[in-house]
Amino acid sequence: MTVERTMLITGASRGIGAATARMAAREGWAVGVNYRTEREAAEAIVAGIEAEGGTAAALHADLGTEAGVLGMFEAADRLLPPLGCLVNNAARTAPRRMRLSEMSWDEIASLLAVNVTGAMIASREAAARLSTASGGAGGSIVNVSSLAAKHGAAALYVHYGASKGALDTFTWGLARELAAEGVRVNGVRPGMIDTEIHARAGMPDRVEQRGPRLPMGRAGTPDEVAAAIIWLASDAASYVTGSILDVGGGA
Repeated sequence: MTVERTMLITGASRGIGAATARMAAREGWAVGVNYRTEREAAEAIVAGIEAEGGTAAALHADLGTEAGVLGMFEAADRLLPPLGCLVNNAARTAPRRMRLSEMSWDEIASLLAVNVTGAMIASREAAARLSTASGGAGGSIVNVSSLAAKHGAAALYVHYGASKGALDTFTWGLARELAAEGVRVNGVRPGMIDTEIHARAGMPDRVEQRGPRLPMGRAGTPDEVAAAIIWLASDAASYVTGSILDVGGGA
């Protein structure tokens, strides 16, 4: 990039989001580091980026509400260079393994509010800034899905798998909608990645148990997913839109 532009990453205080923020900064992006509760972690990522000469800002927002999404973009507009890429990474899962019979309306609705509706509203706001039809300079949106969209996550968290299936369909549709307006829309589907998401879902040993059974014999790392996201956002992928890249070690 010859002119600094911003990559706004939702859910960027840990895991894949944090790895993407650090990698994006090293590739010359200014970075919006969104968080909901983990302020210290987000600020530490920003401090690390700034220590290496980069530009970043921590952006607090609850992406389960429209007001939260709008506030995040307003803060990014104020604190950072013009938007160049949105990474919809924020997602809720479940506090433990759950069957559908155990899930309440509120549990399902709160997950869909972030994983689907929040991502759609964030994409709406990004497109308003990026689309050449609205005076933007073009750019991209990368949606972080999951291989759960393909296998359903039965007896684990089927509502999460369903939400990621919806995100995949949204990716394909929005890519066609914005293709002639300079905005590319793609996705990545991480598989078994070694992050704290498994411990937060009550399965701290899941990576150790499942990783060796994968075709590549191990779980992936957040950096490996981040590299795919950064590539999709780069000029190297300038003719790629409506694609979803599996990052799952052959699973």
